[in-house]
Amino acid sequence: MSTFTIRDGAGFEVFRNAITGLADEMAITILRTAHSQIVASSMDFSSALCDARGQIVAQANTCPVHLGSIPDAMEAVLDQFGADLSDGDVFILNDPDRGGMHLPDIFTVSPVFLDERLLGFSVTVVNHTDVGGWAAGSMAVQSTSIFAEGVQIPPVRLVNGGVLNEDLHQLILRNVREPHLLDGDLQSQLSACHAGGAGMRALAVKYGVEEFDRLCGELLRYSESLVRAALVEAPDGVYSFEDQIDDDGIESGPIPFKVEVTLEGGDIAFDFTGSSPQVASALNATASFTRSACYAALQGALGSDIPANSGFYRAFRFVIPEGSILSGRRPSARGARGLVGYRLIDTVLGALAPAFPDRVPAAGDGGPNSVAIGVVEDDGSSVILWDVLCGSWGATVGGDGNDGISPLGANLANTPVEELEQSGHIRIDGYGYLPDTGGPGTYRGGVSTFRDMTVLHDTATMQIRSDRRDSRPYGLAGGLEGRPSANVLNSGTPDEQLLPTKPHLTVRGGSRHRQVTAGAGGYGDPLRREPVRVLDDVLDGKVSVEGALRDYGVVIDRDTSVVMEPGTSNERAARVAAHSGDM
Repeated sequence: MSTFTIRDGAGFEVFRNAITGLADEMAITILRTAHSQIVASSMDFSSALCDARGQIVAQANTCPVHLGSIPDAMEAVLDQFGADLSDGDVFILNDPDRGGMHLPDIFTVSPVFLDERLLGFSVTVVNHTDVGGWAAGSMAVQSTSIFAEGVQIPPVRLVNGGVLNEDLHQLILRNVREPHLLDGDLQSQLSACHAGGAGMRALAVKYGVEEFDRLCGELLRYSESLVRAALVEAPDGVYSFEDQIDDDGIESGPIPFKVEVTLEGGDIAFDFTGSSPQVASALNATASFTRSACYAALQGALGSDIPANSGFYRAFRFVIPEGSILSGRRPSARGARGLVGYRLIDTVLGALAPAFPDRVPAAGDGGPNSVAIGVVEDDGSSVILWDVLCGSWGATVGGDGNDGISPLGANLANTPVEELEQSGHIRIDGYGYLPDTGGPGTYRGGVSTFRDMTVLHDTATMQIRSDRRDSRPYGLAGGLEGRPSANVLNSGTPDEQLLPTKPHLTVRGGSRHRQVTAGAGGYGDPLRREPVRVLDDVLDGKVSVEGALRDYGVVIDRDTSVVMEPGTSNERAARVAAHSGDM
């Protein structure tokens, strides 16, 4: 493996931080100007800067599973418009077969020029609240064709030399339920592209165009060198793992994911042969999204300051079966493909655990739950409320899993209660953690998050996406699984009903819904957890007194909240002896 040398280390670091900060400035522009709750509050968006060849040079600290798909979007735009780019142009797309991922994710791509010289592109991706289709929110798992999911936008010029194509603009807005929200979020994307372009031009003026290009290339080589050096630290070999999604939401389950990861001399290859064929529902992903999930998994495992640009990607090789759930063929529906990305990350990390035992956590919650509430007002207008609920991370070799945090691939935020209640159509009755849900281990998995909601409108639709009820989050090194997820309608009443993991239903006013994320997996033998740490969990409400005894063999006096040391020692010794006898 060749050694990469930076010509001017200090100057390079200044440039690296400048262009990365510029990508973050684009993200902040979206965050401050977006209109919808799913963007401005849950932060389901991304931004990046590309060079003149469409390679990612810098990306913001936003949604990881978006960013690795930008090269495919850039390729689609350049294939169609590469010979016809002008200053002030903005191209948009969302078609999964033409560079997109799923229809709600709309890309904007803006070429950046300086004195008629193409410097690169500013790019954004925003998950819009709704892009049409039969179900409010455009992500219904039950969709069986992309033609049911909303408006499809191939790579097309939205802004031509600074002039908005108003006909195209109005055509898109006419096909969505909340046009004012889509328009507001789209305008925030255009503003971010403008900010990115202005910043890129300023850097090119400061450094000179040739030096700017050289530094961009050096940044890509720098990332490639760092990732290959990190991979060399792991033992060469083939590492395999299997995981699954509970069901496809219609007729089939479980949905298997299989991977063989080959590490060899600073290269990493992923072979997904044996994974599920594409399914009838909207869980299918694109190959670009599959690759993006793998990039995010390795970046998370390495846990180091390696810029995740196109140089980072050069060490990767892929075998992704065409016509599989990881690369669905048109006209397969792909609206709910996010769940596939989260399970891919779990599968890849499970394979990498033996190669990076000090860096890979046990499985987390399996991806944020999402509940889309659709309401039609008396005047015919629509209101869509997205309740995004994140759970927890798995435990590691050195610590408990974090609670109430977005999974690695998403980098989202839970929707604030005040925003959900603002329309007056729903009420949040409860929100918090549930004890005894984190996977027991020497280090405990993060606990489940729950949210209780009452529907106040006469009639509403509810689209739920959840998982990890049957295939619970795995533990590592003797750690146990986390507790399963749940969706319960009218909990605590005679009409209580345990819902499927991915239903679409119509509910009446007064209906109550409880969603619970899965608890995360534990790490290490639970009987080796220090009793004082178990007591701390009991005092914090994360483990019950009964759970302390059942899961950890720790006896706690309920009245005094004191660990009973002789009882604990005896209990644990008896379990070890019983286990030895079984063997």
